[in-house]
Amino acid sequence: MRQSKKPPRHSVDISEEAGIRYLHFGSDWIQGAMRIARPWSLELGYTREMMAGLLLRQSAQWPRHALLIGLGAGSLAKFIYRYLPDCRITVVEINPQVEFVARQYFKLPDDPQRLDVITGCGADYMLAGGRQFDYILTDGFDAEASAGALDTLPFYQACRSRLSDDGLLGINLLGRNKGFQGSVERICAAFDGRLAVFPSCDSGNTIAFATGGKPVAVSLEEMRERAVKLKKDSRLDLLPTISRLQLSYPLPEGMLRI
Repeated sequence: MRQSKKPPRHSVDISEEAGIRYLHFGSDWIQGAMRIARPWSLELGYTREMMAGLLLRQSAQWPRHALLIGLGAGSLAKFIYRYLPDCRITVVEINPQVEFVARQYFKLPDDPQRLDVITGCGADYMLAGGRQFDYILTDGFDAEASAGALDTLPFYQACRSRLSDDGLLGINLLGRNKGFQGSVERICAAFDGRLAVFPSCDSGNTIAFATGGKPVAVSLEEMRERAVKLKKDSRLDLLPTISRLQLSYPLPEGMLRI
């Protein structure tokens, strides 16, 4: 794919503390993390939350094709690669240095049959059209924590067009700052209001899920059952996410519907 935008000029830095390796983009802002003793685990709370889509779809084979916009330390890509072996993963990352660092220092697998990393602008990739995906996860920010073109109505509309019928879009909205409501309104417009904004996690990040195809209709009991199995299979514990959702989100008849 042609890369239409120049890679960012900021540095890509690494730090380590208390057994955790961190990724930074030219500042103290954490762009990714890996517990060295458990490289496949999701260390940061918001990355765990972004996998909550696994609680919303019933099929054990879902997703078969995942698209990640933004690589970072490769945490989401590694988790999917390890624990969803039937899933093929495409990652779009604008900065080739990030891919190099993820492979050298964060144990990103080298398996082009299952994990394809494309160097390019995520917005351009989505707007160019093409294949559809079951799970699209967007987590792309620059050194100033700006999502830029990844937080626009045309981008979210393109995301909807690239979802399969049972597809889900998961978005890291970073936090409930002054631009948060505008982001939610743009996603709502692109998806006709079919959006669930989860309560902020411990890091302050807010994750939202949207769909334009097959409706999501899942009970709290079903989500808990899936969360227990997921924890057993992968050590990913989403039970606290369900509890916060129950306390903070309107769930008529105990059902989450999107």
